[in-house]
Amino acid sequence: PSPNSDLLLEKRDYRGSSGEPQQPHAAEEAEKSLSRSEHLIKHLQRPTGKRTHCCSDCGKRFTSSGIKIHQRTHTGEKPYSCDQCGKSFTTSGSLNLHQRTHTGEKPYSCDQCGKSFGQSRELTVHQRIHTGEKPYSCGQCGKSFGHSGQLTVHQRTHTGEKPYSCDQCGMSYTTSGSLNLHQRTHTGEKSYICDQCGKSFGRSCHLTQHQRIHTGEKSYSCDQCGNSFTTSGSLTLHRRIHTGEKPYSCNQCGKSFTTSSQLTLHQRIHTGEKPYSCGQCGKSFGQSSHNLLSHQRTHTGEKSFSCNQCVKSFITSSELTVHQRTHTGEKPFCCDQCGKTYISSCHLTRHQRVHTGEKPFHCSDCGKRFSSSQNMKKHQKTHTGEKSYSCNQCGKSFTRPDSLKLHQRTHTGEKPYSCNQCGNSFSTSRVLTKHQRTHTGEKPYSCTQCGKSFSTSSYLTIHQRTHTGEKQYSCSQCGTRFSCALTVHQRIHTGEKPYCCAQCGKRFITSSDLTLHQRTHTGDKPYSCDQCGKSFASSSDLTRHQKTHRGEKSLSCDQR
Repeated sequence: PSPNSDLLLEKRDYRGSSGEPQQPHAAEEAEKSLSRSEHLIKHLQRPTGKRTHCCSDCGKRFTSSGIKIHQRTHTGEKPYSCDQCGKSFTTSGSLNLHQRTHTGEKPYSCDQCGKSFGQSRELTVHQRIHTGEKPYSCGQCGKSFGHSGQLTVHQRTHTGEKPYSCDQCGMSYTTSGSLNLHQRTHTGEKSYICDQCGKSFGRSCHLTQHQRIHTGEKSYSCDQCGNSFTTSGSLTLHRRIHTGEKPYSCNQCGKSFTTSSQLTLHQRIHTGEKPYSCGQCGKSFGQSSHNLLSHQRTHTGEKSFSCNQCVKSFITSSELTVHQRTHTGEKPFCCDQCGKTYISSCHLTRHQRVHTGEKPFHCSDCGKRFSSSQNMKKHQKTHTGEKSYSCNQCGKSFTRPDSLKLHQRTHTGEKPYSCNQCGNSFSTSRVLTKHQRTHTGEKPYSCTQCGKSFSTSSYLTIHQRTHTGEKQYSCSQCGTRFSCALTVHQRIHTGEKPYCCAQCGKRFITSSDLTLHQRTHTGDKPYSCDQCGKSFASSSDLTRHQKTHRGEKSLSCDQR
């Protein structure tokens, strides 16, 4: 709002165009006709049109009435308070606009989509979504914006300016809105409450977005693929998938990103900055305040977002959105090199590293590089020996909670993932994906040296060691070196057989041995020959059988 929006209340001696005082009734009528602040400002400046009063702090010039309001930006004076929430404002006009967040009044409506707004300027900016008008251009990169404020914020990505600082922790931000949001991580303030589920939010726009989860409203559609989104910002980001635009570049390594927030998160890999700390356990996070909030819920056990199809609950709405795609089959993120699709952008990013070979995460202990932070964290625990998650049935410990969850399925027999071609069930989605490749024949991972293809990245890694001769894992008892499967080998020395058959009690060294054994009870033969239809309990039996069609002879034991 304009700093002069409350001049009408202060200018009691209202004069008409003649300069003579008007009668009270006439003055009231004039006040009604000048309800919008911008009309009033023009009207009050009409007698002279001069800004004769200079601000002693910043040198800006104002009318006699305007200078009073402007000076409040320097003094911090906010004389107008909301009687509902106590928030204060420098002008009555700002207070009036704020009060609409409580009353829900939105007097300005878009004639194209019917959306309503509390301010006329919000409507003007919104209408540019329909017209495509972007009147504000960046002089450095030529990027255009529909709002002058967006241009100002964008220009700070070039200058690096972050003028808004938190007085509690010193963090700096490019916008006052970002600072306000950050400060709520200190205060815990959440003023906006959903009347359907009671969830609270720090910003009204976040409440509006959240309410669309209940209504299912997705007002913004992509004209290329038809996908719909709840916010215009989400649509803008989505369009960059089609255009390939990545306007934000890291000045240290040159990597480009589709959003400024992705760039900020990436830069923390270089700086090591982790600005978000948990007050209960002291754990720090570099990615975002959302990661901290998600982590804090591990202490409280809160899972606010529930799937209406399987009743599974999630800590964040984004986790719920990704999960729901496992029911709908929607995979909106497509690799431009091989056409493979994924349910989330982070899954696509990880996949693209298969093509680029990029491994941006490195272990500070041994220097080994990884394509994902999860794999790096998992690896780092091999140095520390930390295994925080224990099975309450057998006492086995794990480095990650999801590893424990998978392990517990060996006790319960739970196999929630089913193949839609043969009906076989699996304990993890990853094992199901690998299994499905036995039907499709897909082998997406290729060796750059010999061209041989593999169904999984781990098989490719193991194969590549046949070229390099690398055997990085050494047994501490017998000295034998391995390119993989050291843990399985060590069980020969310890006699450990952690996998037990629930039907006969027989124990096995590996889960795959247990799975093969269980088929002797069930009669399950999931591997079929596509030439004669004969079925087998293991893929190796199928491979041996297929050689009989090709006229090959398998080596007997004494020939090996």
